[in-house]
Amino acid sequence: MSLAQQKVLLYAGILLAGILAPFVFPNYTFQISVLWVMILFALTWDILGGQMGYNSLGNIFFFGVGMYVCALVQIGLYYDVSTYTSATGGGIIKLSPEQYFIGLGLGVIAAAAVSVVFAVIFGWVVFGLRGPYFAIGTLGFTLAAGELVGAWEYVGGGGGIALPVYPGAADARSLFFYIICFVLAISTFAFLRWLYSGRFGLAANAIRDDEEKAEAMGIHTMRYKTVGWTIAAFFLGISGAIFGNMIGFIEPLEVAFPTVTFGIFMVVMCLLGGKGTLWGPVVGATLFHTFKEVTWTYMLGWQWVALGGLIVILVVFFQQGLMGWAQDKWPERFGLTVDKNVISHEKAKAAQ
Repeated sequence: MSLAQQKVLLYAGILLAGILAPFVFPNYTFQISVLWVMILFALTWDILGGQMGYNSLGNIFFFGVGMYVCALVQIGLYYDVSTYTSATGGGIIKLSPEQYFIGLGLGVIAAAAVSVVFAVIFGWVVFGLRGPYFAIGTLGFTLAAGELVGAWEYVGGGGGIALPVYPGAADARSLFFYIICFVLAISTFAFLRWLYSGRFGLAANAIRDDEEKAEAMGIHTMRYKTVGWTIAAFFLGISGAIFGNMIGFIEPLEVAFPTVTFGIFMVVMCLLGGKGTLWGPVVGATLFHTFKEVTWTYMLGWQWVALGGLIVILVVFFQQGLMGWAQDKWPERFGLTVDKNVISHEKAKAAQ
């Protein structure tokens, strides 16, 4: 069987598994929905962190922006937001199916658009930083965003916002959001696969290898970095809008801007699977989410210790990630060709 045929079977298997999952495991529909969100997290973080070498700790900012923008649109279309979010407000509003789906659709569009605008604005600020300064800079404005939103009474402050109730049965609600998460993750993967196969992928890797040389060769590095971050912001904004409605309640620090959980998870997932590869984030997110669900269920109280142990193992033994390790061990299975004469020559030089 050729490599192309194997890829077709792999894609078909994933699609089939994704379609059948909520029917085969109906009690775990929410957990599998979160898995698709985790895959999207890892894929979008890898655009800068893996493909370009800019390790951001602030990508979760766009997730939170999308969540709040969508909520404000959904509520603001039919109700006064300040009254709804006040301590003595009107409570949870009940919308008709038409009102709910129109509000959700417009909210998702607004979430994506506003996230992209923020990515462009902040990109011109933080892309002047390199290395750990870039990581700390992105972390700083994400932490600041959570604190500012927590003090903004118009959007509920630290008390958060209860979102409009889905107009249907609980099972239908779970399936509805599962389908959206599944389609969103698959769309993100397909888009990035197409994006990396062209000029953008070559330019991104050139920036990662040596940004100064890439600039000298005529590559507009700032443009490519900004485009990469806006793409990540676009998908993260949509995922935030969907995730907020999926759980039904949002608040600034633990749900919308969870830097110490989701913000770190997306980095660990890429490291686990292998950053800078297309399939690495997918593999890493799947394994990490499974590991997280098992430890959070059966090792409650020790789950963070287990997570810390996983990170130590990654750093010590799998610095290139599982996909990188597999490509080094079985390059022919990934369509890579290795010049054995060169390897023999390098080994001889090392022996001398």
